[in-house]
Amino acid sequence: MISPCFPPVETPVPPRPLASQAPIVPPPPPPPQSPNLAFPPSPSSLQAPVPPPPPLPPPSIATGAAPPHVFGLEKSHLLKEALEKAGPVPGSREDVKRLLKLHKDRFRSDLQWILFCADLPSFIQEGPQCGLVALWMAGTLLAPLSGIPLERLMQMAVERGYSAQGEMFSVADMGRLAQEALGCQAELLCGGLGGPNRDRVLQHLVAGHPLLVPYDEDFNHEPCQKKGHKAHWAVSTGVLLGVQGVPSPGYAEDPELPGLFHPMPGMPCQPPALPDEGSAGAVYLLSKQGKSWHYQLWDYNQVRDSNLQLTDFSPSRATDGREYVVPAGGVRAGLCGQALLLRPQDSSH
Repeated sequence: MISPCFPPVETPVPPRPLASQAPIVPPPPPPPQSPNLAFPPSPSSLQAPVPPPPPLPPPSIATGAAPPHVFGLEKSHLLKEALEKAGPVPGSREDVKRLLKLHKDRFRSDLQWILFCADLPSFIQEGPQCGLVALWMAGTLLAPLSGIPLERLMQMAVERGYSAQGEMFSVADMGRLAQEALGCQAELLCGGLGGPNRDRVLQHLVAGHPLLVPYDEDFNHEPCQKKGHKAHWAVSTGVLLGVQGVPSPGYAEDPELPGLFHPMPGMPCQPPALPDEGSAGAVYLLSKQGKSWHYQLWDYNQVRDSNLQLTDFSPSRATDGREYVVPAGGVRAGLCGQALLLRPQDSSH
């Protein structure tokens, strides 16, 4: 079942107390408020308060597309050296072509492929900030002139009680933060990425809008199934569709890779027929997350299955002595089977 798209938030959500891994029973909900509230407040449990972060420099205003940035670069000589050796950060199209050449046996040869993509800057996270990094990257598409820094997103998340140190265990909280910080539309998708939600997600990506999705991260950053113990966030800004035939006109075949097509800039093109859900290996999400400056192509069903089994808080986090904000109901209530569809405020679809 597709969850509703709520109207944008007009007033910030009041701060909530910080929570630990073991949430207590929430108090009774307050009386109904104005329908302008996009996501109902989710209570959290209380533990030792976390001191506020130090004052931050004033936000900078970007005059164009945000440049590639690696968080923590000034602190790590090894990271800086590795980035310099790696050369320029590749764009989404270049990364996809590299992956198709490198792993051509993974992609069905009986299909033609259409790539819908948008470029994002790279931003290597420091600490448990994968959700905020994913939101920051998405923000470069949603509000490119705002130039809101990650530090400001971090400060807002802590002040609102959504996070203690950058972690985000609630998709609903992420939606509230996105609306307030980026001034965008945020649709909370519940019930998983399969079924009727599948076409909704694919049409959203074909239209050029970002998707934020929590999943379990494997050693190579790909989705896996660890019951939420490796919960992580990624942003998808494109999709690779395997189709029987490419609609015409409006698409151009890649000069280097026969069988790969791209929408032609400035030309209207007919959206392709979406592959059936039972068509295995025909849909790949173009995704990025905060531990690599490269894009990755993930089989849609693999992401769907990983997102749908986020149920438990990591035992290693539960005993590391740090504070974490976890919503009432835990990881299952905050992340399992949920994702966030983001659009610019003036978008009609």
